[in-house]
Amino acid sequence: MDSFVAIDFETANQHRTSVCSVGLVFVENYKIVDRFYALIKPVPNFYSYWNIQVHGITSIDTENAAEFPELWKIISQRIEGLPMVAHNSAFDEGCLKATLQAYGLPLHTNPFYCTYRKAKKELPELTNHKLTTVSRYFGFNLENHHNALADAEACAHIAIELF
Repeated sequence: MDSFVAIDFETANQHRTSVCSVGLVFVENYKIVDRFYALIKPVPNFYSYWNIQVHGITSIDTENAAEFPELWKIISQRIEGLPMVAHNSAFDEGCLKATLQAYGLPLHTNPFYCTYRKAKKELPELTNHKLTTVSRYFGFNLENHHNALADAEACAHIAIELF
């Protein structure tokens, strides 16, 4: 898989529909060629203390942010036909599906791959298969973990090595 898009979501609370930021990293011929990041007004629009502790995003950050359908118009065109990868794709693809359903938008048809599951299978010698651990193994230093764009970039670096 030489061309794909890595995706990462952060959520405002326990609901998968509460995406509050998205990071996309576009890879063509095994090289990162573009990046996209946006804050999103979450649904439901409240922030859990625990989520804020993880990523640092608050309601003040997203009060003037676009709602997901507005961003999806841009994102869906950019990812059309591309395989998608995420580290723990069950979470990120689950967020995407739940948010699309919440807004009554058609579900995406992109194939989805998981760098976490692939790393667990291909690299059993690692002490764990967290994003930071696997990206470090491949020489990428993830400095801003839980920033959606930074996490998507780490995922892209892993996917370039594993797929």
